[in-house]
Amino acid sequence: MTSHPNDKKTDSTVSSRAGGRHKAHSSKFRVHQKPNVIIRLLQRLPNWAWWIGGMTIVAVYIYFFYYIFVGPFGFRWRALYGDVSYPDGYEIHGIDISHHQGDIDWDVLQREGLINKLPIRFIMIKATEGATQVDRKFSKNFYQAREHGFTRGAYHFYSVHSSAREQARFFIKTVKLENGDLPPVLDVEHKPKNQTDQEFKTSVLEWLDIVEKHYGVKPIIYTYYKFKMQYLNDSVFDQYPYWIAHYYVDKVEYDGAWKFWQHTDVGELPGIKGKVDFNIYNGSYYDLRKLTIGALEQIGEDAYAE
Repeated sequence: MTSHPNDKKTDSTVSSRAGGRHKAHSSKFRVHQKPNVIIRLLQRLPNWAWWIGGMTIVAVYIYFFYYIFVGPFGFRWRALYGDVSYPDGYEIHGIDISHHQGDIDWDVLQREGLINKLPIRFIMIKATEGATQVDRKFSKNFYQAREHGFTRGAYHFYSVHSSAREQARFFIKTVKLENGDLPPVLDVEHKPKNQTDQEFKTSVLEWLDIVEKHYGVKPIIYTYYKFKMQYLNDSVFDQYPYWIAHYYVDKVEYDGAWKFWQHTDVGELPGIKGKVDFNIYNGSYYDLRKLTIGALEQIGEDAYAE
């Protein structure tokens, strides 16, 4: 029987279409097979691998829960469940600020800013970090704080990425403290991993010594309670005024002397958007003024006279 030329074309077309459908079907089949391969691989994992994976997930969860809600100041999570509490028996209140507070309405803050129905007496302002970073709001905040009648101070955030000497020189270059300002502050919260505890103490003391020689007054050490007890609980640091961060406790759980207490990081004030740290001073307003640079010339009292 003689075949018609169109029969070949038709057969070819059918075969081509069938092949195309077969390829498409095979392609879809392979796509659907991928999850099955993964599932089969997971099914073949031994029991010890499942245990390790589960424990890893739990460990990661615990780490982030601690980092966000507990550390480094302890009991951070309590801020989610109630209003700010105010330590009893203290009348001199203050705040510390940085670029995180954004643009502050200083007129409103001066006029309406009260903490526990008492006026704000002092403001600590972030100045520098490491050996290169200046807080972008420092110049404005530092100027406005003095212009609006607050006793002001400047702090340096200690970095693990540069030497103590470099950081001290950078702070001195950036911050021009005047009579009436609080002593410079070293905010130290982390220890370099490549330093021993003793080397770290030596580095901190180097920063303090360089800065003290320049400004003529002993710097204030800021750190949180646990860090102080672990790394800076040495008698050599007792000569410096201590600013302790310890949140959501009725009293400071530290037996040594201290000047300032940062008791919460969720305070709210008119003129400041968002949260701000609240602090108290351990003494009278006259005592606070005695602590300032040039106190001997201004009020006839040494900053460290007891």
